Amino acid sequence: MADSRLHVALIEPEIPPNTGNIARLCAATWTPLHLVGKLGFRIDDKAVKRAGLDYWDQVDLRTHVDLGSLYDSLPTGRFLYFSTKGERLYTDFEYVVGDCLVFGRETKGLPEDLLRANWDRCLTIPMPNRNIRSLNLATAVGIVLYEALRQFSAKPPA
Repeated sequence: MADSRLHVALIEPEIPPNTGNIARLCAATWTPLHLVGKLGFRIDDKAVKRAGLDYWDQVDLRTHVDLGSLYDSLPTGRFLYFSTKGERLYTDFEYVVGDCLVFGRETKGLPEDLLRANWDRCLTIPMPNRNIRSLNLATAVGIVLYEALRQFSAKPPA
């Protein structure tokens, strides 16, 4: 498989269609997808076939029992954490090869202590309407992943 030079990690995703959409996005961009911790659904062959995910064999899927396992699997990677609580815009950040884009659960996001411990790498997507709590997880991943890929394509070759 080719490689987009990025990674996407979902921490304890809960909603199968969101993960399915993100998996398709990752397959389309040759981006490895890391699923971390306890999932809110099954990803075995029977469940995948029942969901009609005919592209699942194109997904570079990697599972991890916890964040430590994810970190160990990408020892040279830089981990970027996305949250509505962040203050730095995702567009004001320069992405580099090997970055891992980390997203939390649909209902709770990433743990507060994880965000605080990594505040310099905590990014957000602006939402002008403050009456809306958050974006759909698959939408958020798509926005950020394509911004990082756009930045890569806009840079002259080294």
